Amino acid sequence: MEHMTIKDILEATGGKLLCGQEHTVIRDFSIDSRQGSYDSIFVPIIGERVDAHKFIRDALKINGATFTAQHSQMDDTKPWIRVDDTLEAMQKVGTFYRNRMKLPVVAVTGSVGKTTTREMIATVLASEKKVFETRGNQNSQVGVPLTLAHLSREDEIAVLEIGMSERGQIEKLTKMIRPNIAVVTVIGVSHIAQLKSQENICLEKMDIVKGLPEDGMVFLNGDDPFLAPYKGRLPYKTFFYGLGENCDYRAENIRITRGQTHFTLVYADGTQEVILAAMGEHNVRNALAGLGIAHQMGLDMRIAAASLQHFSGQRQKMYRTSSCLLIDDTYNASPDSMKASAKVLSEMSGIEGRRIAGLADMLELGDDEARYHYETGQAIGKLSIDVAAAYGALAKELLKGIREENPDIETHWFETKEELKEWLLHNVHEKDALLLKGSNGMGLSTISEAFLEKDRETGTDE
Repeated sequence: MEHMTIKDILEATGGKLLCGQEHTVIRDFSIDSRQGSYDSIFVPIIGERVDAHKFIRDALKINGATFTAQHSQMDDTKPWIRVDDTLEAMQKVGTFYRNRMKLPVVAVTGSVGKTTTREMIATVLASEKKVFETRGNQNSQVGVPLTLAHLSREDEIAVLEIGMSERGQIEKLTKMIRPNIAVVTVIGVSHIAQLKSQENICLEKMDIVKGLPEDGMVFLNGDDPFLAPYKGRLPYKTFFYGLGENCDYRAENIRITRGQTHFTLVYADGTQEVILAAMGEHNVRNALAGLGIAHQMGLDMRIAAASLQHFSGQRQKMYRTSSCLLIDDTYNASPDSMKASAKVLSEMSGIEGRRIAGLADMLELGDDEARYHYETGQAIGKLSIDVAAAYGALAKELLKGIREENPDIETHWFETKEELKEWLLHNVHEKDALLLKGSNGMGLSTISEAFLEKDRETGTDE
């Protein structure tokens, strides 16, 4: 944060200064008592298992100030600010600071693909502008104010990601960051355990427009059956992107070559050839959101498209190892993303060996989780996959759906991750392509690391 003092924080939060000086400069938040600096304010968050108020004294050995919701008086040289709710106080300061910044903001949400879409939008806009974007996965009620604290006056535009786990959170976050452009990627079944239906998930995601100004813009995935019906229903300029004829920014002639996706962008002002350094139709849609925003902001579309040839995201990673061509997509998983990743594996060109899917459970899918796994398996069974190996109780349903759809696909189920890892390490060969996909909590990243470590030990890692 720039030019922020304790006095500003008192104004933002309505808190009471128990001790310390109002002119103390604050540049950042700290939510970990072991981290921070002399110009950070510690935020003791009350969690489900731990109340961080008990760490305030330790935090003040590093940090320059603290919030508290549990003290009414204090004698200290460092500022203590009494507030009713420490997390809410941090959010209010984030809002206060964002309101000082005059730069435009793009906000991205959705059940699937929001991180990659945010990264692609940032990549495209960075072809001509200084872009600030969400760091890592800081898209939550805690993460968004932490992100806002790092905005600077040198930034020309911000691309921020917002997520949710229960009803009402998107509205709170979008009002905090006040976006000028809102993007919704896909309405899937993530968090359906909390929201009960995809219709409710759609309503929650579409709350992103509640933070827009009157002249704001909305970009929606026109191929999504829950988002396409919003055509003509919103009081903002609304643009659709995707593969369908109904889309304002449409991709045609899609083909995958050597790990890159080539396509033609079709839009009102003409066409543009695009080479994207990522694979799959789902990533084409993600790229279209960025290209559409670039067009509406008046950027040179040739330069914008060229930037995607060098795109490097944090999600899907591909490695050529001595053991196989490894596609590491282990960050997270939902039915939509698992089907999309399997389709990438299926459509890859130049694979001389087998196409092998190493899979694991998709978590947080609610009461119908078994059905979602079975239906995902059925969809994978329609693809050109040679082997599916999986672990996890729900993964049994995945493999059942695959076998019933296509008995010719070889399937293997393992009770533990270690068993799956050992089988893959001994049965995947040099000319094979291996996809690893499952929810982050299932730990498939350790299997990816095992393949990379195997190469490091032999000195063949590329």
